[in-house]
Amino acid sequence: MTSLERILARVEKPARYVGGEFNAVVKDWDKTPVRIAFAFPDIYEVGMSHLGLHILYHVVNSREDALMERVFAPWIDMEREMRREGLSLFTLESHRSLADFDVVAFTLQYELSYSNVLNMLDLAGIPLAARDRRAGMPLVVAGGPCAFNPEPLAAFLDAVFLGEGEEGLHDLIEVVQKHNQARRSREELLRALASIPGVYVPRFYRPEYAPDGTLAGVRPVESGIPDRVRKRVVQDMNRVPFPTRPIVPYLEVVHDRAMLEVFRGCTRGCRFCQAGVIYRPVREKNPETLLVQAAELLKNTGYNELSLTSLSTTDYSRIPELVGALVDRHQGEQVNVSLPSLRVDAFAVELARAVQVVRKSSLTFAPEAGSQRLRDVINKQVTEEDLLRTVGAAFTAGWYRVKLYFMLGLPTETLEDIAGIARLARRVLERGRECGVAKGRLNVTVSTSSFVPKPHTPFQWEAQTPLPELRERQTLLQGALKGKNLVYRGHEPEASFLEAVFARGDRRLGPALARAQELGCRMDGWRECFRFDLWQRAFSETGIDPGAYAYREYRYTDVLPWDHLDTGVDRDFLVAEHQRALAGETTPDCRGQECAGCGLCPRLEVEPRLAEAGSGAAG
Repeated sequence: MTSLERILARVEKPARYVGGEFNAVVKDWDKTPVRIAFAFPDIYEVGMSHLGLHILYHVVNSREDALMERVFAPWIDMEREMRREGLSLFTLESHRSLADFDVVAFTLQYELSYSNVLNMLDLAGIPLAARDRRAGMPLVVAGGPCAFNPEPLAAFLDAVFLGEGEEGLHDLIEVVQKHNQARRSREELLRALASIPGVYVPRFYRPEYAPDGTLAGVRPVESGIPDRVRKRVVQDMNRVPFPTRPIVPYLEVVHDRAMLEVFRGCTRGCRFCQAGVIYRPVREKNPETLLVQAAELLKNTGYNELSLTSLSTTDYSRIPELVGALVDRHQGEQVNVSLPSLRVDAFAVELARAVQVVRKSSLTFAPEAGSQRLRDVINKQVTEEDLLRTVGAAFTAGWYRVKLYFMLGLPTETLEDIAGIARLARRVLERGRECGVAKGRLNVTVSTSSFVPKPHTPFQWEAQTPLPELRERQTLLQGALKGKNLVYRGHEPEASFLEAVFARGDRRLGPALARAQELGCRMDGWRECFRFDLWQRAFSETGIDPGAYAYREYRYTDVLPWDHLDTGVDRDFLVAEHQRALAGETTPDCRGQECAGCGLCPRLEVEPRLAEAGSGAAG
């Protein structure tokens, strides 16, 4: 019996670690020049629900000269057994150590996964510090939304990819293959990577600090290195590769369904939302493309649910046409079409009613704030009347469970805004009773998270609300939401504090992160594993004041740790949006009205909407 076989007999959910799933790709290692490990710094069930993994897995494995295998963060029991047996962290396809690959590519979806990044490298025997990696060791690369401020991880990463990887990944593979053939030095390889548009190599940049300790700039250390690195963007979503034969997991995962990306980007302009900035501009797929991809997905996976996944799916300009065609084609196969969090209007409910002819589930809406004043501040163009009209339509149509998402600690928030959340939830509950939903079935769930000021958003200059105040506001809301048919769920404010520290952090956080991993911090996104006391100790031992990052309110003239990384959205636009927020002014969605001036569409020559049916794509 091998070490792995012995371990699997002693851990929870061994299917997380064995591989061999339906549609998994296993290539001949010795005949494939470039080998990449896609590293997801969370457990299998979370990582396998990530559409980006499936897209890049398909892109790389479609090439004859490259392979991509998967690796996930092992759960606590598996890590313990691996360390006891001296077993290196391995990929699912070949069970080879990460240390054998040319590239270990992490996706950074969440700041609280950073300790897992270091822990996975440690489990694989790969030096944590990029400066300690010698020739022949893997390149450690990162991408994803958190890559737009990778500075807290800069000491541990060889390179960072900004933006969408479907095209840029080919450039990286070509550089690595030429390097392997020519046997060039690691330094030469990194310089070649730095010449790829969208690739940021931290070692070629040096942070400079003012006498008071504030950041004065992050600048290249030699000629030929760009001052700013701009993200990569796929222009035509109809031509980009899309996986219609994704891996089907053995065990139930978070999103256990076929996922169809309808479009990319969002122009709603919520001022707290980082995704709405970094995934701009909107690029829609043609309905014809989507119908073909949907049919292939269902045929190649056996799923009976198809999720239309985008940041705001109901904003797709030809959504009625698409939904109608999908339902007509697949309801006879008992396939359910599902939508993510719905727009707050009756049209969205009608769409939900149309797609859920097979079976109904709960509906989720995100008012985000409890008062109209605060919704205007964050540019969430939803009124209380909109919400009540929408939930009324949902209750009348046969739904009896509604989930409402809000944020606590938004800029300019008052206790009156907190009380407004409870009042709004109770009005939704009353509307359900008015619509005749039986008391025993009616359920309104209110979930809150704490506002985190994210880089590259109009609120990047704002400070996070201090922890004691966030706890107090949660307690007030919890007390106000007691009663039958109401459920309150609040996210841990300590976790949001740590998220803000690393979202807004610079390179000086690296030692604290390394110390936290040494102390045992990992799986910080999981409530049962999160050890805030260990993080406090790590900050203390490394001389870091985390509040200086989370609670700092920036001026427009201040240098931000991510200023050398470019999303393509004009800084002046973000400043203007921040000023409009403080004035309580809203900005209309530019897809239906005049251009808001973020600067992306003209530069990239894309149209954010499709032409009318029968006219083809406009973009």
